[in-house]
This record gives sequence, C-alpha cells and structure tokens, in this order.
Amino acid sequence: MLGQMMTQPMLISSLVDHAERYHGQTEIISVETDGAITQTNWATIAVNARRMASALGKLGLEPQDRVGTLAWNNRRHLEIYFATSGAGFVCHTINPRLFPEQLVYIINHAEDRVLFFDETFIPLVAGIADQLTEVRHFVLMGPRNEAALAQIPGLQFYDELIETGDVDFVWPSFDENTASSLCYTSGTTGHPKGVLYSHRSTVLHSFASNTRDVIGYSAMDVVMPVVPMFHVNAWGSPYGCAMSGSRMVLPGPGLHGEALVNLIDTYGVTLAMGVPTIWQGLLAHAATSGTKLASLERTVIGGAACPPSMIETFRETYGVDTVHAWGMSEMSPLGTTNYPLAKHRDLPLEEQHRLRENQGRPPFGVELKIVDDDGNDLPTDGVTQGDLMVRGHWVLDSYFHLQDQSLLQDGWFATGDVATLDSDGYMTIRDRSKDIIKSGGEWISSVELENIAVAHPKLATAAVIGVPHPKWDERPLLVAVKADGEDPTPEELLEFFDGKIAKWQVPDKVVFVDALPLNATGKVLKRALRADFADALTS
Repeated sequence: MLGQMMTQPMLISSLVDHAERYHGQTEIISVETDGAITQTNWATIAVNARRMASALGKLGLEPQDRVGTLAWNNRRHLEIYFATSGAGFVCHTINPRLFPEQLVYIINHAEDRVLFFDETFIPLVAGIADQLTEVRHFVLMGPRNEAALAQIPGLQFYDELIETGDVDFVWPSFDENTASSLCYTSGTTGHPKGVLYSHRSTVLHSFASNTRDVIGYSAMDVVMPVVPMFHVNAWGSPYGCAMSGSRMVLPGPGLHGEALVNLIDTYGVTLAMGVPTIWQGLLAHAATSGTKLASLERTVIGGAACPPSMIETFRETYGVDTVHAWGMSEMSPLGTTNYPLAKHRDLPLEEQHRLRENQGRPPFGVELKIVDDDGNDLPTDGVTQGDLMVRGHWVLDSYFHLQDQSLLQDGWFATGDVATLDSDGYMTIRDRSKDIIKSGGEWISSVELENIAVAHPKLATAAVIGVPHPKWDERPLLVAVKADGEDPTPEELLEFFDGKIAKWQVPDKVVFVDALPLNATGKVLKRALRADFADALTS
C-alpha cells in the first residue's frame, strides 16, 4: 500500500518559483564587473531566468546540452543558474583561474554548446575560442560591446539575447534525477574531473543546508557568498537562498578585504561564506579600518581547515559566530558543519570553544566512517585516525564521462582525507592523505602545525610540508609569510610551538617566502612547495 500524498518532482525551477511567489520583492545586490552596484529582486531574477531559458531554446539547444559560464558572483550569473537547469539544460560553471590549457580541456570534455562570460574574461576567451570545438555560441554577460565583438567574431550579448526570450515561458517538468549542473574538480593530479549533479540531489542539499544545524539560511538573513559561484555552486547558496527567501549580496570580482568590509557595513550582511584566505584579508582590513562588522552574525568557513586563531578573532573582537564546515565538489559540497549539542551547554566555556574548532558533524543525508589501509572500519573514539569515507543523497557515484571506471568502495566514496570521528559524529580532518607527514614511522598532521603557526602575531599565513630527511624519512618544514611590517626570526617561530605540541613534531626548519602558491580555488599548492624545498633538510 502506498501513501496517499501528492508527489511533485524536485526541480531547481521550483526554487526560483518559490522565491518569486513569496519573496519577490526581496533584494539582490550585485557588484558588476566594472564595479557598479545594481539592485534587483527575486521576482526579476525569476522573470529573467525564464526569458533566458526561452532564448537558449531558440538557439537550438537540446535537453541536457551543457551551458558553460566563466563569471563572477553577480545577478546575471544567478539568472543563468536557474535558466539553464530549469529549462532542462546543464549549468556548467567553470573556474576562470585555471590555466588556459585546462579550460580548453574542461570546456571540450563537457561539450559545452554555449559559453557565457563576464567582461573580465574577454581576452581569455578570445585566446582560446578557436580551440573550443563544441561551443556554438559565445555570449558576453552585458550589453553590446563592439570592442569585444572585434576580438570574438559572432559574439552575442546577454542583454540582447534575453530580449528574444518569451515572457510567458513555462518551466518544463521532467524526472528529478535529470542532470542539472556540472562542476570540475581542480585537478591536483591528472585532468580535472567533472561532478554531475542532479535536480534531486541539489534540492535535497538545499533542504539540508537550510536546517538550523547546517547553515540555516533565513528570510531575515542578508547573505554574502564570497565563495565563487564558479566553484561547487557557491556551496549551494543560490539554491538555499531561493528556498528560504534570503536577501543576497553578490560581491562580483573584488574579493579583497576593503571591498568585502564595505559591502558588509553598507548592506547589513548577516551571513558570509568563504575560504580562510579570504577571511585573512577581511580581518586584516577590519583591524586597520576600525569597523565593528556590526551586522555580521556568522561566517561559514570551509575549503581548508580554519585556524582556531581566526575563529577566536571573529568571536572575541567582532562577536561573530564562526561555523567550521567541510565538504567536497563530489559532495555538492556540504558534508559537515560544526554546531554544538544540547549537552555541550554545561561544559566550561573554554571547552565549548575548543569543540567548535573541528569540522563538525554530518546532517541527515550524509554518512561518514573511517577505515584502515585494508578497508576495515575503525572506532569512532575521537582519537583513532583513518581514511575518511562518505556516502549520501548528494554524493557522486561516478565522474562525468567516466561511468565505466570503478570509484566507490562497497558503496562508499574515499575522500582522500585522514580524519578522526567521535561517538557524536564530530569529525576532525587531520590532513589530506597526500599531505600527512610520516616521520620515523609516526604520523604528523601538517594541519595541526599550521594552526599553531598562523596564530603567531608576526605571520600573515603559513604552510607546513613534509620534506626528505636522511634519518627520519620525512620531517616537517614551516613555510612562512611574514605579516606586514614584521620580521620574526626562525628561532622565535619555532619557540612558539613549545607546550602546544610534542617536541618531536615541531618543524625542523623555517623558510620565509613572499606568498604561498595557491590553486584555482584558493588552496595552498603543497606539491609546489614540496618541489621547491625538497632539499631543505638534505643540502
């Protein structure tokens, strides 16, 4: 016997329909490529999404054709999100920070038929256009631009294309398991791989992200996703905000500390989301500008381990609650968020603060476990380290165009992280499998050492890598960037570890660099550091 309840497919178009119907006048603030700030609302976003969906159909696109974007966080990009997926096409967000050769590979591998791009990327697209074998339509996201047309023959313009769309376009209905969006991993080894999301997985992810113990978007919130819309769908924030009716502030290309502080203070941002490197710049500017960040209530930090010192600065200096999160492109991306349990209210304040430093626990829809090298389950005692495995409603089962390659292990996806789990599900990332340091048969967490190092007041940032050692196989090396106006010695930095970690885990040496190499998503390229400093302890 089946239940006697209505059924409707879970489609991305239903999210923007809801936002239009019940939150139509809620503002969307957009910083454009030229720095201008425009204001629209959910009702206009929804109308424009339908018109663009209609316009794309008139270009001859077929269901499930891929539509690429090279764009910042702005209103047109938001419209494309809903237009493409809602019409039954696949929204393929592309990271413009990748090398041109990688972009050509990704766009061709995805077989994009249309490529939307912001004005910033005109030279980039002009340089690779003749190598993009599947793209039939290049569309500049803005009004007519004759200079751009001279560089890219046949170029179309967003503001003209949308005028060809029908105002009364009706979203099609189809199977909720239909592909909706495509995002390629940053490709630290080999070619980047495509993660193909479905309407069902995206809507379920949105439901989960809107719960109180995950992100909990609210119609009372002013949300600023600093995490790019070209990376894992901005952590799902466009969909989650449409579902909740949140006001949004889309920061455009200027992600430096001054620009972000100004947006927070001007528009009353209550919730901001981004990677630790972004918040380092924001906090540095906040400290010198005198801002109180009065409206900001919480930040969600993911993409890399958040240093405890950053959590403390947000809390103690600005009264901002920091939610430590963890996820992956392969997980849509949310896997865990750190909120306390009721029983933690009785803990001493210092213990409560310490608890908030790990990556948190999974919501319903995600399961975690750790295993040993032979795949055997390990205890969830908060101490035993193992390879982290995941499964769930918004976790991939195979990469795009690689369905024939075995990926899962007994239905679980191997994340490549080394972690501990406790009995309440709280997870602590100890390291990436490839970054953990093995010294004399013992494991050393580079993440733990980095968290200590970046708390030093004379450092702007730091990374720890394992480098060859003649006796111990590997030893930790601290690669440090000095804070502006500071000149710490290696000795005082190493002394800073005293009493915070076992002596045998303290780095053997400190080297200073002007900046750390970052990949296209803002993560430190440790493989580059290992290559640069391979002889640091042996020469």
